[in-house]
Amino acid sequence: MRKRKFLIFRTLLLIISLSSISVYAQNYITKLSSVREKLLMDFGWRFHLGDLCLMKNDFEYGSGMVFAKSGDAVEPDKISFNDSSWQKINLPHDWAVGLKFVKSDDWQIKSHGFKPIGREFPQTSIGWYRKTFVISKADSGKIIEVHFDGVFRDCIVWFNGHYLGNNLSGYSEFQYDITNYINYDKKNVLVVRVNASQYEGWWYEGAGIYRHVWLIKHLPVFIPEYGTYIRTIVTRHSAGIKIKTTVFNESEKNAACLIHFIILDEKGNKVGSFNTEEFAVGSYKRNKVYCRINLRHPLLWSPEKPHLYTLVSEVLSNGKLTDHKRTIFGIRTIRFDKDKGFFLNGKHVEIQGVCCHQDHAGVGTALPDRLQYYRIEKLKQMGVNAYRTSHNPPTKELLDACDKLGMLVLDENRLLESSPEYLSQFKRLILRDRNHPSVFLWSLGNEEWVIQGKTVAKRIALSLMRELKKLDPSRTCTFAANNGSQFSGINSVIPIRGFNYHLNEIDNYRKLHPDQPIIGTEVASTVCTRGIYSEDTTKGYVSDYDVKKSYGDKAEDWWKFYSSRPWLAGGFVWTGFDYRGEPSPYGWPCINSHFGLMDVCGFPKNDYYYYQAWWTKKTVLHIFPHWNWKGKEGKPIDVWCYSNCDSVELFLNGKSLGLKRMVKNSHLEWNVRYVPGKLEAHGWRNEKLITASIETTSKPLEIRLVPDRLSINADGEDISIVNVFVLDYKGREVPIADNEINFELKGEGRIIGVGNGDPSSHEPDKCKPGHWKRKLFNGKCQVIVQASLHPGTIELKAFSPELKDAVVKII
Repeated sequence: MRKRKFLIFRTLLLIISLSSISVYAQNYITKLSSVREKLLMDFGWRFHLGDLCLMKNDFEYGSGMVFAKSGDAVEPDKISFNDSSWQKINLPHDWAVGLKFVKSDDWQIKSHGFKPIGREFPQTSIGWYRKTFVISKADSGKIIEVHFDGVFRDCIVWFNGHYLGNNLSGYSEFQYDITNYINYDKKNVLVVRVNASQYEGWWYEGAGIYRHVWLIKHLPVFIPEYGTYIRTIVTRHSAGIKIKTTVFNESEKNAACLIHFIILDEKGNKVGSFNTEEFAVGSYKRNKVYCRINLRHPLLWSPEKPHLYTLVSEVLSNGKLTDHKRTIFGIRTIRFDKDKGFFLNGKHVEIQGVCCHQDHAGVGTALPDRLQYYRIEKLKQMGVNAYRTSHNPPTKELLDACDKLGMLVLDENRLLESSPEYLSQFKRLILRDRNHPSVFLWSLGNEEWVIQGKTVAKRIALSLMRELKKLDPSRTCTFAANNGSQFSGINSVIPIRGFNYHLNEIDNYRKLHPDQPIIGTEVASTVCTRGIYSEDTTKGYVSDYDVKKSYGDKAEDWWKFYSSRPWLAGGFVWTGFDYRGEPSPYGWPCINSHFGLMDVCGFPKNDYYYYQAWWTKKTVLHIFPHWNWKGKEGKPIDVWCYSNCDSVELFLNGKSLGLKRMVKNSHLEWNVRYVPGKLEAHGWRNEKLITASIETTSKPLEIRLVPDRLSINADGEDISIVNVFVLDYKGREVPIADNEINFELKGEGRIIGVGNGDPSSHEPDKCKPGHWKRKLFNGKCQVIVQASLHPGTIELKAFSPELKDAVVKII
C-alpha cells in the first residue's frame, strides 16, 4: 500500500484502444510493457515559491554547500524533507497565472501582462517542485529516464539529492538518466527549482512546469527518444517509406540485433513490413539502420483528409525483444514554386494561416491537451489551414492535434543563434518534430532586427541550415524578417523569403529577386476588442470593426493583395487568438493583446467571419454590431456585413435599407439610424436565399451553459470547456450583459480556470475552492472543468442573484 501513496502514473503505451486495434497489435500488449513503458508523471506534485534574493526564503539555495558533496544538496532535495506544508498541485502548472496583476512602468512587466514576475519581484519569480514516488525492484536492470516537455525557465533538477542538470530554455524539452540514483522499492524524490525571473520573449510566457513530465523505462538495447526518422517518397500509385533508426547498446556485452518494422494504417491493419538482417552493436556503442518499405495506393495526409500511419519498430537482441517504439507519420509531398506558390500533394494550396502564442484564459500557458485540440478546431472552422508557432517551439500535443485534425504548421525556432546552447535547442526541435506530417516548413527565427541584415545573420543561418539538412532533408526553411526589401544578411541565403508586414515593398522585392519564393510569415495586425464598437482609451478598448491597424495591415487589405498574386504562397495573420501581455495599443488597465481573431477564450470577433467568408466553402452571412443601443435612438450606427454571398439586402423592422452587391474579398456597409427591433440581412448566393438577423433584446433572465463535450475521460487530465451566456425571456442571447456568474461543482472533477475575454479585466483566473466566479464580458464568459481520476458524474452549477440558475452534467 505504501507504493500507492507515492506513485500515481498513467500509462500511455497504446495510442489505439483495444476495441479498435487489430489482432496483430493485441498480441503484443503483454510483452511490450516488459520492455518499454512511458508513464505520465503529472499527478501528486508539491509546490512552493522561493526567493530570488534571500537565501533563507529560498531554502538556503545559494549557500556554499549546495554543490560541494555528491548527494548532499539543499533541504528540499533530500528525501527526508517534509513538504506537507507545500501546495498540492498537478501538472501542467503555471504559477504566474494565479498571481495578482501589478501596475508597473517596467516594459517587461507590461509586455508580460502585468504579472509580478522578474527581478523586480523576487518573492514570486522562483518556484520549487517536489515529486515523491516508488520504483519497483523488478525494474532494476532497466534504464530509467525522466523526460520534461517544457519548464519555464532556467531550471535545475535533482533526483535523490543528486544534481542532474540545468536547462535554460523555457520551450525546449530535455531528459536525464536517473538509473544510478534509484532507491528500489523505497521513496525517491525528484526536485525542480525554476527561475522565471528572466524572460525569453516579449509576451506572457508563464512560469513553472507548464508541460508534461514522463518517466521512461526501457532495456539497455533500445531506440532512443526521437531516434527514428521517416521520409516518404510519393509516386503515382505508391509511396516509398524511407526509415532511418538508431539503436543504442548501453550494456557491458556486445549485442547481435535485428529490427522488425511494421506499418499499420489508421484501423491498426498491417499494410507493410521489413525485417533487417542481423547486425552488431558493440558495448556502449550505437548503430544506424536504414530501410525502405513500399506501400501501394497510400492514403495521403492533407488538411481535408489527415490520414496517419504508425511505424512499429521492434528491436530484438540475441533473439529477445528489447524495445518497441511507435512512430506516427503521414504521407504527403510539399513543394514551393517561385511563380505559383505552395503545393501539397501536387495541388496548389494558398496558406491561410494564423500566428499564435500558447496561452488560454483560465490556465495561462499550462494548457491541458484537449485545449490544444479545441483551439485548432476553432481555427479550422474559420477556414485556417496553417498555424505558425510564434515565436518558439510548440508543445508536442499541439502538433499531435494538427496532425490528427489537419492543420499545416510553420514550426519556429526561438532565436537565431548558433552557439552550442542554441544549436542544441534547434537540434532538439528538429529531432522531435521532423516526423509530424503537419510540419511543412521550418522557421529559423523571428524579426532579429539587431542582426538580420548583417553578415553575422547570414553566417548563423548557414550553420543552422547545414544542421537542418543533416537532420531533416525533407523540408526547407524560412525566416520571419521585418526589414522589407532588404536583401543583405539572412534574406540573401534563406530558401523561402518570409515577409513580416511591409506590404508596399513586396512587389519591388519580387522584381529584384524573382527566383526566391515568398511567404507572408506575419501579415495583418488589426486590433479589435470583442463586442466593443467605439474606442475607449480609459478602459483600453478598441473598436470591433476592422478599422484600427497596428504593425501591419487590415484584414481586407492584406488578403486582397496576397490573393491577387499567385507567386505569393499566402500568409499568417497576427494573431489567431488574443494573448496575455503585449497590451497594444494601450497599456494599463489593459493586460493582454487585441490582435486576435478570437479573444483569449476563443470567442470570435467580427474579423473571424471575414476570413470564414473568403477562406471556406461555407455560405457566410454575418452582420454587426449588436442591436442594443439604448439612448442612441435616431442616431446613425455603422452596420457591416461579412459575407461571400453575391448580393445582400438589409432590412430594419421589415423595411429595406437597400440591396448591395458583394465584391470578392470585400465587405458591405450601411449607415443606419437606430430604432429598436430587428435588423435582418437577406443574402443570395448562386440564386439561393439565406438570412441572418440581430435583435434588440430584453434584460437578462437566465443563464445558459454550453459545454464543448458532455462526456470526458476520467484520467485526471481531460477537460470540458463550458461557455456561458445569458438569455432574455424570449431565449435570445443578451450581447451586452455583464452579470457576475458564480460557479459550483459537485462530483468527480474540478474547475481549473475561468475567463471572459475582457482585455482589461483584473479578475482572477484562479479562485479558491468554493469561490469560483467571473463577470460576463459582452454577454460571455468561460469555465474549464477537469475530470478526476475516478469515473463518475460532474455537475456544474452557474448562478447569479438576478438570474435563473443553470446546471450541466458531464459524464
